[in-house]
Amino acid sequence: MPELPTAPAVPAVPAITRLGAGELLAGAGELGELLTDAVAGGSSVGFLDPLDAGEAAAWWRGLASGVTDGSIALWAARDGATGRLLGTVQLRLSTMPNSRHRAELAKLIVHSAARGRGLGRELLGHAERQAVVLGVGLLLLDTETGSPAERLYDAAGWTRLGTVPRYAADPAGVLRPTTFFHKSLPLPAG
Repeated sequence: MPELPTAPAVPAVPAITRLGAGELLAGAGELGELLTDAVAGGSSVGFLDPLDAGEAAAWWRGLASGVTDGSIALWAARDGATGRLLGTVQLRLSTMPNSRHRAELAKLIVHSAARGRGLGRELLGHAERQAVVLGVGLLLLDTETGSPAERLYDAAGWTRLGTVPRYAADPAGVLRPTTFFHKSLPLPAG
């Protein structure tokens, strides 16, 4: 009897977990690889190409004090079967007394091998839900105008504030416009 073809493997559901400072420091190399992949792929995330792996890992290690003091909340998405790092997202919480209700959404990064499967949308939704848990009712972000990330934020109901020309260099060093967004989140009464 002939063998039936095997069905393609169903990708495991990514597990999104919040990283503490110890996990961040232990995983800085892997996080650095994610960052260098994003920069090499053209994502405007603050670095120029080529990005040295040591510099990328050092940048992540530099977040440890913010993670420790609670001013940075960092989540990592990992493949549920292999544990491979697939993406990250951060909330940078305001520490000023008059603005503790807001945070900046930063470094929403999805590995090039995991793009196109909704993980960016999943990470964004997770960060929004966790912001509410943290008492944050207003999120802000900026992203390169015309990028796939800009379309993601539009589709997720974020409100455009405007575009600033020549705001930041892309990985090739070319100055590009940046679009700023905000999103109000429902907070429990009280």
